[in-house]
Amino acid sequence: MKNRFLHGVFILLISLGSAYAQKSGDQASVFFTTKARDTVKIEEILDEKDTTGSKSLKNRIKPIQANFKSINSITTWASVKKKDIEEESAEGGEATFYYTDRGLQKVIAKHYGEMGQKLTEYYLLNGQLSFVFEKEYKYNRPLFYDAKAMKENNDTEAFDLKKSKITMTRNYFENGNIILISNNDIHGSGISSDYPAEQEKEIKEDFKRLLKLVN
Repeated sequence: MKNRFLHGVFILLISLGSAYAQKSGDQASVFFTTKARDTVKIEEILDEKDTTGSKSLKNRIKPIQANFKSINSITTWASVKKKDIEEESAEGGEATFYYTDRGLQKVIAKHYGEMGQKLTEYYLLNGQLSFVFEKEYKYNRPLFYDAKAMKENNDTEAFDLKKSKITMTRNYFENGNIILISNNDIHGSGISSDYPAEQEKEIKEDFKRLLKLVN
């Protein structure tokens, strides 16, 4: 399953306001130990080959990767707050905020809908976004579309989580700006030059809304 997720990953490198896509081959998973609950498999979240071999970029994301590992090595939190996320046209969601004595370190948000669900993990470094992981499921059929509904509609499939289309995106931030986006479902011909800026804006707006739940 890991190979299916990671096959054909496209890397977006953001530099001087431009972006381009580069296809990478099958990537080896990198394992880190963690005891933080609610976190998906760590080897899905962070992959050191996201640097595409660029030495300069590798040096720039080293602090991001080190911070990620440091946060996920924490076993005792000063405070953990859970809040419900209320959304229109959705099944709702929940957000969990993780604090140390230095303040907020990580936020995990889960959004549930009739046609899919999304998990987003936000990691902070010096009070700013450092790394954001998104894992989105698009269901093959609506959540409540069971075998009975399938027969009534002369369909060939009922809801099956295993048949979901899964998209994973890893977003690396430096000084509050995206410098690298890795996505397993982006095709080079379909990438807009505005994509990095739009992605950054959307992430920041979503994160700002989450912070309002605890502020």
